[in-house]
Amino acid sequence: MKYFNFKIIIYLLAATLTIGCNKSDSENFDYTPEEEPVKIVQIELKTDKAAYVPGEQVVFSAAQFSGSVSVKYKYLNTVIAQQPLSGSSWEWSSPSDDFKGYMVELYQMVDGKEVVVGSVAVDVSSDWTKFPRYGFLSKFDAISDSQINQVVDNLKDYHINGLQYYDWHNKHHFPLKMNGDSPASNWLDIAKRETSFSTVEKYITASKGKNIASMSYNLLYGAWEDFASDGVSREWMLFNDSNHQNINKHDLDANWALSDILVLNPANTLWQDYIFKKTQSIYDHLDFDGWHLDQLGNRGTVYDYDGKIVALDNAFGPFLGNLKQAFPNKKMVLNAVNQYGQSQILNEAVDFAYTEVWQGNEGFDDLATIIKRNNTLSNNSKNTVLAAYMNYDLANNTGVFNTPGVLLTDAVIFAFGGAHLELGEHMLGKEYFPNNNLAINNELKNSFSSYYNFLVAYQNLLRDGGTFNNPMLISGDGKVNLNNWPPISSKVSVIGKEFSDKQVIHLINFSEANNLNWRDLNGEQQTPKIKKDFILNLSSSKNVTKVWYASPDLNLGSSVELDFSQNGNNLIFKIPSLQYWGMIVVEYS
Repeated sequence: MKYFNFKIIIYLLAATLTIGCNKSDSENFDYTPEEEPVKIVQIELKTDKAAYVPGEQVVFSAAQFSGSVSVKYKYLNTVIAQQPLSGSSWEWSSPSDDFKGYMVELYQMVDGKEVVVGSVAVDVSSDWTKFPRYGFLSKFDAISDSQINQVVDNLKDYHINGLQYYDWHNKHHFPLKMNGDSPASNWLDIAKRETSFSTVEKYITASKGKNIASMSYNLLYGAWEDFASDGVSREWMLFNDSNHQNINKHDLDANWALSDILVLNPANTLWQDYIFKKTQSIYDHLDFDGWHLDQLGNRGTVYDYDGKIVALDNAFGPFLGNLKQAFPNKKMVLNAVNQYGQSQILNEAVDFAYTEVWQGNEGFDDLATIIKRNNTLSNNSKNTVLAAYMNYDLANNTGVFNTPGVLLTDAVIFAFGGAHLELGEHMLGKEYFPNNNLAINNELKNSFSSYYNFLVAYQNLLRDGGTFNNPMLISGDGKVNLNNWPPISSKVSVIGKEFSDKQVIHLINFSEANNLNWRDLNGEQQTPKIKKDFILNLSSSKNVTKVWYASPDLNLGSSVELDFSQNGNNLIFKIPSLQYWGMIVVEYS
């Protein structure tokens, strides 16, 4: 298998803002063009773990560098510490505050100005499900220790803090194959692929060493056709008729699969007792942190053995409630397939919201709507992960992912407070996770590093409260065509979120978008042109004390403070650069 090489070498263009702080109108923001930017080689900077509990030591490692380099630790735009570097490896005691994100910057002085030459984010959180950044694993045959460590280390570099072990199990109704009282050494999954117990065990151990949680994947109601020989009763099943003649099932190609998947009634307590015992067997032998439960979506009209219609989405609640009682110290999350059953799911003690996005929700605005809906259903207590498969038709054949489609989708998901399930041993293009037809090119690899750093460093603005609003923002010089969300092709979309002491404004650049379908089925989305040095006017009646800007496409995601002027309710400032996504933060006194 080919594994990612996430080492990034980027050339950073150092630019200096020259906005006049005491100007009173847009015209007075004119200035002479910048000089030719200085070319700086980025210093690769990494942490030793994906996340940290408060007070835990963070070990940084930087690639070899020359000249004088200093390190700066920032919470949002505030510098909390800084010091010169004396070597390429050092430690930092993470702050005691829980659930905070930080940006760590390396900088050098160039022509008397600070230039950021490296950056990495640090998540300090005692519970990974507060800000879930979910990845996956999908290949569990005999893999070398070095390959396992490489995969986990690569995911750690993207701050992935939880992993879904897709189809690691034996039969859905008998997930851990046993040999007497001990686990079997290997077995075939439903697609006839070999699974090694040792590989699963080693992945769990390696992930825990990087503070990455491991979630056991399984349907909450699946059985193979030989269910009776393993003690599963036909009376626990769901049926397509009231006379219990036809078991509801998910048909699979016999040339590919060992069995069709038969569907049980999740509200049946005898089935619950059975599968909970099998789950306990998993936990007895493998140190999984919890269960990633899956479903098959709306099954139409289905009946129990007694001929009563089963409202399947309402049956999720009893199952989840009893599961939590059975395993109170284990995490659990249930996939709401295209939001099916989500209102019932988020009523239970799942640890975060998870939605697999399908037909009917193809637009960028649909992604935002799902995340905001999940916020409402959970009373803003659970953050969202979206399983949204990019370049879906393109992935029928070998090729590469289309960077503009992926980054615009990530920009929307991240700006609205979600995370995107997309990274594992490879990147996802299909719902069958082992599909790895599409590769990631160097441009997208480099961008992913910045985007995931950005997601972590600013998680307290992106995923930690605030109320979405529609700020009155207009172009001060006509260089950008703005519209409040939802997006419009040929425009820059504006997304507002208000906090008690600040207004956050996201700009997402759809100026060159040839469609507003996030799936970018055939990889045809176009790269947006960079917009530079444009003036914006914000209507604000509050006393503004600071304006700053950050973008994963600029300055390695590091924030830069903007000069501004405020006359009455008119706030004027200049944005240095926007390609895909930028975030403005206006702070109030």
